[in-house]
Amino acid sequence: MEKWYLMTAVVLLGLTVRWTVSLNSYSGAGKPPMFGDYEAQRHWQEITFNLPIKQWYFNSSDNNLQYWGLDYPPLTAYHSLLCAYVAQFINPDWIALHSSRGYESQAHKLFMRATVLIADLLIYIPAVVLHCCCLKEISTKKKIANALCILLYPGLILIDYGHFQIMYNSVSLGLALWGVLGVSCDWDLLGSLAFCLAVNYKQMELYHSLPFFCFLLGKCFKKGLKGKGFVLFVKLAGTVVASFTLCWLPFFTERAQALQVLRRLFPVDRGLFEDKVANIWCSVSVFLKIKDILPHHVQIIVSFCLTLLSLLPACVKLTLQPSPKGFRFTLVSCALSFFLFSFQVHEKSILLVSLPVCLVLSEIPFMSTWFLLVSTFSMLPLLLKDDLLMPSVVTTMAFFIACATSFSIFEKTSEEELRLKSFSVSVRKHLPRFTFLPRIIQHLFIISVITMVLLTLMTVTLDPPQKLPDLFSVLPSP
Repeated sequence: MEKWYLMTAVVLLGLTVRWTVSLNSYSGAGKPPMFGDYEAQRHWQEITFNLPIKQWYFNSSDNNLQYWGLDYPPLTAYHSLLCAYVAQFINPDWIALHSSRGYESQAHKLFMRATVLIADLLIYIPAVVLHCCCLKEISTKKKIANALCILLYPGLILIDYGHFQIMYNSVSLGLALWGVLGVSCDWDLLGSLAFCLAVNYKQMELYHSLPFFCFLLGKCFKKGLKGKGFVLFVKLAGTVVASFTLCWLPFFTERAQALQVLRRLFPVDRGLFEDKVANIWCSVSVFLKIKDILPHHVQIIVSFCLTLLSLLPACVKLTLQPSPKGFRFTLVSCALSFFLFSFQVHEKSILLVSLPVCLVLSEIPFMSTWFLLVSTFSMLPLLLKDDLLMPSVVTTMAFFIACATSFSIFEKTSEEELRLKSFSVSVRKHLPRFTFLPRIIQHLFIISVITMVLLTLMTVTLDPPQKLPDLFSVLPSP
C-alpha cells in the first residue's frame, strides 16, 4: 500500500492513546472485598495456574465461584493461563493461591495493562489495518483515515484500557474481524476458523453468529448444493466441529464437566439485563417492571421471540443474496437486535454492535459516527463509576474530530449518502413535498449531541432527587 508510513503513524497514535488512557483508574481500584473486573482477570490467572483444568469451572474451597468465578469459554481460560505463566516468571505473588486476592501494585498494573496492549498488537490492530487496506473503490488517503477513526473509537479503548473489562474485547472482536475478512475475501475456511475462535473466547460473539452462518450458507446455495456448494458446506462443517472440539477437548472427558461450563457461560438466573444497559428491557423497566410482572421463563421466551423476529428479515435476505456488503450491514442489524432484545444483556455488549458499525464507517460516515458517539455515551454510568470522565471526554472529542475531518460527515447527508433514498422515494409517492429528511437528521444529530453534553453535566454536578436516586445514572443509558 502507498504511504505505508502514514498507516504506521496512525497505528502509533492509536497505541499512544490507548496507553495514555491506561494510566487512569480502573474497575474496582482499592474497593474491597470484590475490587472489580481488574481483580476478576487477575483471579482467573490465579485459578487457572494453581488448579487442574477439571476444577476451573467448579465451586470448591480453592475456587469460590461467588468470587469472580470463571464464566467465559475455554479459550479465555487458556489465555489467562498463558498470562499466569508470564506473571509467575515476573512475580509469583501476583498469582499466589488465596493470598493474592485484591493484589494491587504499580508493577502489577503495568503488567496487566501490557497484556491488553500486546493482545491488541497481535490480533485487533492488524485486523483493522488489513480491513482498511482491503477496502475497494476508495483512495489510499481514505483508507488511512478509516483506520485512524476505527483505532480511535473511544468505547473499546475506555473499556479495555480504562475500565479493564473481564477478558479483553480486543481479542474476541479482533478474531471476529479476522473472520469477517476471511469470508469476505473467499477464504471461507480460515474465516470460519477465526470466528469459531472468537466464539470460544467470548460467548457474546454469538451476536455475530447468524450473519456468518447465513452468508456462508448463501455461498453454498449459490455454488449449488449438489456440486461445489455441498463440498464447501462439508468443509465448513468440519472446520467448525474440529475447532470447537480442540477448544473443548479437556472438558469432554466427563459429561458433568461440559454441562458445568455451559451453565457458567449462560447464567440465565441473573435476570433480563444488568445495571443501566441501553436496551429495550432497561428502557421499558423505567415505566413497567417486567422483571416483577413476568415469570422468569416467560421473560426468556419473550426475549427469544422478539430477538428472532427483529433479525430474521436481514438474515433471510443475506442467505438469498449473499454479498460482502450485505454481510457487513447484516452484522450491524443482527448485533443490534441481540443487544436490544436478547436476554441477560450487559452495558458493555454495545461494543459487539460497534465493531460492525466501524466496518461500514466509510460507506455511511455520518450515521456511523453518530452511532459510535452514542454507544460510548451509553456506557457513561459505568465509566463514571471508574473515575474515567476526563478520558471519556477527551477520547470522544478526538474521535469526533477525526471522523468530521476525515469524512466531512456534515457534507455527506444527502439521501443517497445516508442510504435513505429508497425510503424517501416511497414516502414521496404519498407526500410529494417530503424532501427535508436530511435536514431533520442533521438537526437530530445536533440535538443528541447537546443532550449528551447536558446529561453528562447533570450527572456530574447535580444530586438526583431523593425519590429517584438512580435517575441520572439511568438517563444516559436508555
